[in-house]
Parts: sequence; structure tokens; C-alpha cells
Amino acid sequence: MSTTAPPVSPISKPSKAKRPSPVKLTDRAVSEVRRIIANKQIPEGYGLRVGVKGGGCSGMSYILGFDKQREHDLEFAEQGITIFMDKRHGLYLMDTSIDYHDGLDARGFVFENPNATETCGCGSSFAA
Repeated sequence: MSTTAPPVSPISKPSKAKRPSPVKLTDRAVSEVRRIIANKQIPEGYGLRVGVKGGGCSGMSYILGFDKQREHDLEFAEQGITIFMDKRHGLYLMDTSIDYHDGLDARGFVFENPNATETCGCGSSFAA
């Protein structure tokens, strides 16, 4: 009786499927992002870029805008919104919630970052 090895399957390429996002968008943020996409006619293939950069009064500031996917980006889906994030930024943004405020005391996107050890008064920069 001869034994035959099971067939070897070819190595598959990484899936383009969107994975759960390390950042969460509130319902208000999703509504505002969708409104901006419609009003500004953001082209197909662009996603919401979420990230950080050096600077600001606390050391780092947030990046939020529309962009095409770049070489080092991870792609996520959050409530139907495509999110691009440089994989090196994940450490700083893990479990961050992005909300949108439209009131008398505040207007704009607000980041709630549990990794921030220090924030500034304007809420747009942090230290981790």
C-alpha cells in the first residue's frame, strides 16, 4: 500500500478584504464623513486617512483626510467607510474613537485616544 502526500496548495496572496479597524468612528463621525464624500465628490479609490505626525504642543498631532492607499498602509472598514492607516501609526491609535461635534462649544472631529498620556487644550495634539 502506498501513501500519497496531500496536494500542496499554492501560497495565496494576502486578501484585500477589509479587516476591523483599530479606530472606531461614532455614528455622528460616519454621517459627517459621508456628507463630506458626497459634497466634495471624493473620487473612487480614496479612503479616510487616519494617522499621526510629529508636532503640536504635546508632541504628536492627528491626521484626518482623504487619500489614496500608500505602500505601508493597512486598509480597514468601519461602518462602510474605507480607512487607510500607515501600519507604523497603529501603536498610537489603537482603540481610538473619532467623534464629530457640531455644537456651540465645539465643532469638528474629536479624537478620544486611550493611549494618550498627555493632551493639549485644543485636543488636536497628544503625547503617548
